[in-house]
Amino acid sequence: MNDPAKLNERIDALEVRLTYQDETIETLNQTITAQWKQIDALTRQVAELRDRLQDAERLAPGPANEPPPHY
Repeated sequence: MNDPAKLNERIDALEVRLTYQDETIETLNQTITAQWKQIDALTRQVAELRDRLQDAERLAPGPANEPPPHY
């Protein structure tokens, strides 16, 4: 374990792993950020559609007291 060459190899291997981990973390962060933006947009869209549906239901005429067509 006191061999400087082996120690340097281990340090190099750890540095390479750390670099790949940093890249992976950054990629995951970008993906999560994009997903949150999409979720936020979809949430706003669902709320708008819900409001529009409630308005349409409120403004729709009530059921008529007409007999069904088979009478």
